[in-house]
Amino acid sequence: MIRFEGVEKQYPGRGGAPVRALDGITAEVRRGEIFGVIGRSGAGKSTLLRTINMLERPTGGRVLLDGTDMGALDAAALREARRKVGMIFQHFNLLSSRTVYGNVAFPLELAGWDKARIRAAVDPLLDLVGLSDKRDRYPAELSGGQKQRVGIARALAAEPKVLLCDEATSALDPETTGSILRLLADINERLGLTIVLITHEMAVIKEICHRVAVLEGGRMVEEGDVFDVFVHPRHETTRRFVAGVTGGDLPETVSARIAPGWEGQGSPVLRITFRGANANTPVISHLSRSYGLDLNILHGRIDQIRGAPYGTLVVEAGGPAEAVRSALSFLSSNELGVEVLGHVPATLVAAG
Repeated sequence: MIRFEGVEKQYPGRGGAPVRALDGITAEVRRGEIFGVIGRSGAGKSTLLRTINMLERPTGGRVLLDGTDMGALDAAALREARRKVGMIFQHFNLLSSRTVYGNVAFPLELAGWDKARIRAAVDPLLDLVGLSDKRDRYPAELSGGQKQRVGIARALAAEPKVLLCDEATSALDPETTGSILRLLADINERLGLTIVLITHEMAVIKEICHRVAVLEGGRMVEEGDVFDVFVHPRHETTRRFVAGVTGGDLPETVSARIAPGWEGQGSPVLRITFRGANANTPVISHLSRSYGLDLNILHGRIDQIRGAPYGTLVVEAGGPAEAVRSALSFLSSNELGVEVLGHVPATLVAAG
């Protein structure tokens, strides 16, 4: 549906040296999926999003929408292609002098639709986003979540094939963010709409995205199915994002007890990752019973990623080194992720 082929974007910098915002991005957004793009401020995610409708023109590479090279279109053809692409923004961008109905109808008026056709399009959209009762209200009378719902309805008015979400939930509180994400997921399912969503919050990616691309310094450092990326993050940037959501970050009181490495001295500290069907496996009791290990749970979290169970458990494993190695082998052979984070020195073990 959307394909980025070696996309680059440079801006003039101080002293004439160019600043590279995008550096050879190649990726594909499949038809009907919710594709997330995550990165910290300055990573290039907003620039990448805006190349889809040519609000930002790449200085290298191509962006194809349904096989059409968007950068090769003349002005008239680009205007026509942009009608396939709706966009919602962080700060809503509503017209304060227009009602909810008037804001949603505005792009259709600009397109020359008559009043009856506009009404036939707008009224169902207000119902879809849950604002039929706010039809005649003005933006100043709405909450942040309601304003964003207006923005979503307006973006859908011309029946686009793609919806671009530019930090669409960043200005909202957590509860409202959840309701907007559920609405976007519902729209994706009902309308089969392709959604490209950029964010700096991995929790947003976890909630609704099918696949995700991770940007760092204008480069795509990782891309894949959301569940796989959460379970097996390959790049350090991705691991930092994931750790804040999955409980991979250890509390300071726990990390202060752990010394680096483990060569059979002290008690190793293991991070065990549960996923899919294995999330319900009684691993702790099995390790204790079968290998004679004393397991002290230090930290843990169980969650779901797009409906699939996922969890991490950090344990201190007391017992003979050979028993620990056998337990590690068992975990690996049963497709349970396991990582030795370090060890608790024998002096701390003795002190409790």
